[in-house]
Amino acid sequence: MEPYDVLFTGADLVDPGAGLVGRYDLAVRNGRVAAVAPQLDPADATQVVDASGQFLTPGLIDLHTHIYWGATYWGIEADPVAARSGVTTWIDVGSAGAYTFPGFREYIARPGRARVLSFLNLSAIGLVAPTWELANLDYCDVDLATQIVEANRDLIVGIKARIDQNTTRGTGIRPLELARQLADRVALPLMVHIGNGPPSLREIAALLRPGDILTHCFTGGNHRIADDAGRIDPLIIELQRAGLVLDIGHGTGSFAYGVTEAALAAGVLPDVISSDIHQLSVQGPMFDLPTTLSKFLNLGMSLPDVIDRATRRPALALRRPDLGTLAPGSTADLALFRLERGTFVFHDVAMQPRQGDQRLVSTATYMAGTLLPRQAERPLHVWALLPAHQRTGTTAG
Repeated sequence: MEPYDVLFTGADLVDPGAGLVGRYDLAVRNGRVAAVAPQLDPADATQVVDASGQFLTPGLIDLHTHIYWGATYWGIEADPVAARSGVTTWIDVGSAGAYTFPGFREYIARPGRARVLSFLNLSAIGLVAPTWELANLDYCDVDLATQIVEANRDLIVGIKARIDQNTTRGTGIRPLELARQLADRVALPLMVHIGNGPPSLREIAALLRPGDILTHCFTGGNHRIADDAGRIDPLIIELQRAGLVLDIGHGTGSFAYGVTEAALAAGVLPDVISSDIHQLSVQGPMFDLPTTLSKFLNLGMSLPDVIDRATRRPALALRRPDLGTLAPGSTADLALFRLERGTFVFHDVAMQPRQGDQRLVSTATYMAGTLLPRQAERPLHVWALLPAHQRTGTTAG
């Protein structure tokens, strides 16, 4: 038998997609998972990684990121953060529009080591500026966007529209109507960003369909899904049951503990936990996807449940069941984590604190069985200033 390239031993495997949770060894050959078993012989492997005391998971899928560095207000570089966070699949949501997508493909997706996919912005200018991209309907060219999707279906997996009072600024619900037309025409899911209206959440919800993604679902803005008494909007519950995907998209302004705790108490769990990582949120209080997952661990969700919402479930939302699992035969994108115990303080975007006793910490990230090396991250852009209330010197956890 041809030897395994790498054998991971001693880890606790957490792979909800394959139904594998427990103590397993995992072997990689030619970039794919070759075997998973309670015990595999180290003599059969060229390299053995002793992962005792750690958790081995599929590489994380971050469903909401901004990684168009240098061409947008928001973009970070994916690979340096991938190496330190366990995220192997990065979904850039709306940074590129029709006019800027060729550059995204050539300068971000093509040279990157981590996997990069995209939700195309309805606005042809994408997120070059912090907001306002839908305030001019001349940029909302459905025909042009359709051509870009059809020429780039290997990378474009959805359509993105930010629908809030700043982004739409005077155009009301019309941009979302056009985004709906585009998503239907190209038969891809529509991701809608919410926060503060107008338009209202009810106007937005009327245009959502099963398989669409409502990101920033636990926002504390006036699009929040919980009222002042903590009651969850029945329409959102109905839409989720029908197939609407509720995505966290933590970011700098979109995760409120009060709304989150009300939703969890009502049994309304997020379908996907994503970071909305960008030039601001990477500074905190979001920091990275493992920190965001840790917040939900400390709100009472189990480790398999939070890993599920950063592996299998986003893969399903992307219609990519080949991702987010370590079943034999799958691509060996994987991550190793320690679960640290102690006393930690986490914050939401309003800097409301919650104390926790566990924190998920990435120790290694592998793409197709090859370790991603740690590397320096570029300095932040000169405009990447956190809101004043978040400039507290808080560290992750």
